[in-house]
Amino acid sequence: MRLLEIGVFAVRGVTANKLRSTLTTLGILIGVASVILLIAVGNGASTAVQQSIAGLGTNILTISPQRGGGGNPAAASSAKPLTVADATALADKTEAPDVKSASPVSSTAATASVGTTSYSVSQFVGTDPAYFETTNSTVASGNLFTADDVAQGRKVVVLGATVASQLFPAADPVGNAVLVNNIPFTVIGVLAAKGSSGLQDGDDIAVSPLSTVQNALTGYGGLSQIVVQATSADALPAAQAQATTILNGRHRIGIGQTADYRMLSQEQLLTARTATTDTFTVLLASVAAISLLVGGIGITNIMLVTVTERIREIGIRKAVGAPKSTILGQFLVEATMLSLFGGALGVAAGVIGSQFTIAGIKPVVVPSSVLLAFAVSALIGLFFGSYPASRAASLRPIEALRHE
Repeated sequence: MRLLEIGVFAVRGVTANKLRSTLTTLGILIGVASVILLIAVGNGASTAVQQSIAGLGTNILTISPQRGGGGNPAAASSAKPLTVADATALADKTEAPDVKSASPVSSTAATASVGTTSYSVSQFVGTDPAYFETTNSTVASGNLFTADDVAQGRKVVVLGATVASQLFPAADPVGNAVLVNNIPFTVIGVLAAKGSSGLQDGDDIAVSPLSTVQNALTGYGGLSQIVVQATSADALPAAQAQATTILNGRHRIGIGQTADYRMLSQEQLLTARTATTDTFTVLLASVAAISLLVGGIGITNIMLVTVTERIREIGIRKAVGAPKSTILGQFLVEATMLSLFGGALGVAAGVIGSQFTIAGIKPVVVPSSVLLAFAVSALIGLFFGSYPASRAASLRPIEALRHE
């Protein structure tokens, strides 16, 4: 009966001032919803990155120039750029039997325009036809360029889905002309959509023959990267070792010297990206946790005000025999009810909010984050409600009855 009595009085206390209880609940609601939603965004970004990298295949090596010689001034002064000849050497079946193909890549940002419509393409790539197979890029309409297009330096371009939709929102791009930095190109194909990783739009790309891009846009300097495809996922370590041996020989890198290039496998890229998104998720969760802390402080303030307003009531109850534990239990139950109700609403708001795409990222709700946020909201009610409850329970009846 005592527990039932405590519950009844707690409900009356909570509903006595609906506005105050609503504001307290709102603070917890925002905190819990923020924790769930922000962790879901971080997890969604991580999932998108993993899918994006996995979409390129598990047998891919990306070789890039090592800027600044890896921090070594002596190495920086002797660093050699990556060249088309390097890519050709890597594709030599005699020297690298586990390498299926090696595509030279020269990329830059460019402005593409059609009539009065213009769009800044983040990646205007010059490469060879093998690049499309290596990167799992398929054509949705039209055709891909050929080795003959590369040899002849023809000004043809294959557009990514985003670029195509921006430049030709209501027309078929294939066969139409587009100006790239005021240089005319002919659209011969449109790539199938790959989607966004949340950090980068995989469809914001245009691909042309390497000779054309070097001649018209980037010049004949070093390559941006070389994309190497191993014969299989199992052959990737062997292909990486063979590529390292070839490049070290061509760039005259001795034992113990710092390489003037970086070689990353898809697994290494995935590990690096995952570590970044995990850090991002922890940061978001920390910010959201502050919201829960603020909600807890709000509970303390509200309960202290409630105790002050109900001093005479507490005095009367203690005068007629209510023990200290009953008063303590009542105010603890009130604080916990507010936080649990706010937590439940916060869970609902977080789950509903995660159904929408946020900043290009589809949030993925983590069940453990829901349970954790709800449990923390309950603990907040107990922790932050304990001081006001203890203060109410420790009031002396005679002093409480004298309170005006």
